[in-house]
Amino acid sequence: MKKSKLVWLLSLLLVLGVFLAACGGKEETTTTEPEKEKEEETTTETPAVEEEQVLNLIMGAEIPTMDSSLVTDSVGFDLLNNVNEGLYRLNQDNVAEPAISDGEPTISEDGLVYTFKLRDANWSDGTPVTANDFVFAWKRAMNPDMASEYGPYMMEGVIKNAAEIAAGTMEYTELGVVAIDDKTLEVTLEKPVPYFLSLMSFGTFLPLKEEFVTAQGENYAKNSEAVLYNGPFSLTGWDGTGLSWQLVKNDQYWDKDTVKLTQINYDVVKETATAVNLYTNGEKDRTGLTGEYAMQYAADPELLKETDTSVFWMKFNQERLGAKSPLANVNIREAIAKSFNKQDLADVVLANGSVPAYYMIPKDFTFDADGNDFRDVNGDMAMFNADEAKAAWDKGLAELGVTELTLEILGGDSDLSKKMDEYLKSQLESNLKGLKITLKEVPFSVRLDLDTAQDYDIQIAGWGPDFQDPYTFSNLFLTGGGNNQMSYSSVEYDKLVNSANNELALDTKARWQALADAEKLIVDKDFGIAPIYQRGLLFLQKPYVKGVVNHPFGGDYSYKWAYIEGK
Repeated sequence: MKKSKLVWLLSLLLVLGVFLAACGGKEETTTTEPEKEKEEETTTETPAVEEEQVLNLIMGAEIPTMDSSLVTDSVGFDLLNNVNEGLYRLNQDNVAEPAISDGEPTISEDGLVYTFKLRDANWSDGTPVTANDFVFAWKRAMNPDMASEYGPYMMEGVIKNAAEIAAGTMEYTELGVVAIDDKTLEVTLEKPVPYFLSLMSFGTFLPLKEEFVTAQGENYAKNSEAVLYNGPFSLTGWDGTGLSWQLVKNDQYWDKDTVKLTQINYDVVKETATAVNLYTNGEKDRTGLTGEYAMQYAADPELLKETDTSVFWMKFNQERLGAKSPLANVNIREAIAKSFNKQDLADVVLANGSVPAYYMIPKDFTFDADGNDFRDVNGDMAMFNADEAKAAWDKGLAELGVTELTLEILGGDSDLSKKMDEYLKSQLESNLKGLKITLKEVPFSVRLDLDTAQDYDIQIAGWGPDFQDPYTFSNLFLTGGGNNQMSYSSVEYDKLVNSANNELALDTKARWQALADAEKLIVDKDFGIAPIYQRGLLFLQKPYVKGVVNHPFGGDYSYKWAYIEGK
């Protein structure tokens, strides 16, 4: 995460110093792809690099999809950030700057119409990137037949007609984006949006070549050969389900002279022991550490630490497959939320630099004009308290007319995820008499499908912010919200969050308080979710790896400026 605090500023819609686009859905306890401090990454000098420019990395999960209209996960956004490029890209200082856009756009006096001129850039097949590639991609993401989650989520209230399209009262073809000619893109906004240019670095807004996508049909983005690339690298060796793939330098990339790495080799490794062995054997250049391995390598000179803005929680599904669940009872939710020791989980089970989360909005994320952290408003909530948990549990069981319950926890299949789930099972069953927990541990892509279908009781899930504002977390749990596949609905919560995005937009203090009140409502009154931890990473990285840029928003890492030196 960035080391300096960004001042919290409000202009029209959102309070933003620098709006940094990011990824959203996170796989729990991901321990891969960490990076060094920014001080080593922001040099603008051309490095003297070695001839051998191959980076060997570990990924903690398979690729669910490489379709930019459908991607919702950190793996997909991370890879798309390195193989494709939009109008803007986050640079080495995590500031969005023109990429495919040839400089800054022309903006109308009323702030509603942006006209972009495109630079000369090619797809990996040698054909030019055109304005229609953006028009096609954005409209495709709004096409209801695509069932894109991020299309409506990112465009509603921003691009003209997006809200009506999402509501089904207007055709997706009416989205406010037009190709004036091959090199001129005109975008009309619903209202002035001060963060719009930074939003253009987000993965949903990447271009797509219509002719290629149409020719591929249902096979589009199902393997590495069924995707076109216009970024620093091209994906190869991915069959759609495999556990290994490569990124190779894209010689068609407009800024190819900046790219030093010739290849990046990925392997999916979910067991920490295996990952550490691969690193110590010299087969991998970076690996995450947890538990006993974090302690074992505590004094290693190659040990590095990174904290980020991803928060993980239990999602309580109140309606499973259309039927009301026991978790619709607020006392049952409160009991579970207060029945496990978060400090021990972070320190002993995770042991990877993560910290307990007694909140939904992360620490060191957003700040007011005086530099005060948003966390200072509510402080810690829903603390571990076995007595309060028991009292709420007994009350909830009585209201349900039962003496015992069996609930399922849906989690990941990585080694660390399994350890965490076992710990939670032990804590909940020990502190709540009559509760039996079953564990369902599945690959990340399967969990995403089960989440969408609302086929779970309790799910371990997380969120990385899409922009630097509390609203990026708060809007997840609006009635029908983008991450609200759990039937949480509160008129009061909706009112608070929506007011922050509308009538309170210019009242910084009132907006701040409304978002804080909404957080307290869902975490400490309704217990709609049960926060667990704010992610931290401990990792080993070879000293010859240089120039990797880690982003607090958007795709997690950029390898455009990375190189190998002194290997």
